[in-house]
Amino acid sequence: MFANATMNSRIAKNLYHQGWAMQADYFDPLLIGQLAAEATQLYQTNLMTRASIGRGDLLHQNLSIRRDFIHWLNHDSKSQQQYQSLMETLRQSLNESLYLGLFEFEAHYAVFEAGAFYKKHLDSFRGNANRIVSVVVYLNADWPDAGGGELLIYAADGSGVELQRIRPKAGTLVVFLSEEMPHEVNVTHHQRASIAGWFKLNVHR
Repeated sequence: MFANATMNSRIAKNLYHQGWAMQADYFDPLLIGQLAAEATQLYQTNLMTRASIGRGDLLHQNLSIRRDFIHWLNHDSKSQQQYQSLMETLRQSLNESLYLGLFEFEAHYAVFEAGAFYKKHLDSFRGNANRIVSVVVYLNADWPDAGGGELLIYAADGSGVELQRIRPKAGTLVVFLSEEMPHEVNVTHHQRASIAGWFKLNVHR
């Protein structure tokens, strides 16, 4: 059984109580395979760009912090549209359960080459009314135990306590509060593909 109301309810409950949630096998393997193939094609045809850090005028590349390549989803393909539909259902569920007022969603493919990483960071900062809930889905089939590339989620209190270490297993969905939960991507030993997305408020109102 894949993405359903029970899973979305569990995600909302865990997000409320601990600031993060993980759901294995959230996506149909067929859809994951299609998204993985699309990410691979974009990477192999040099249609991805090296990711930057910062926002606006402060946007810049820093290879000591982040070393992945990205391509923003434009929803042109059927697989992207199916993914977007599932995220829309999740958005509605989180709004109904937690009254978050999530309004829009943006996402990009991310490919980490062997040796790449992303140091500890927050996806948003308090008061920006920008990214509220972060979403990650993993695309690599048969990820080895020693493959590295785990997502590390840390306590929101700044203590540096590691709460969870998540292997990038295909079909796993991770959701966490963008302003609250520090996280990082460990050095990966194999090429690692995912989709990173963010539910945002309507900042235009």
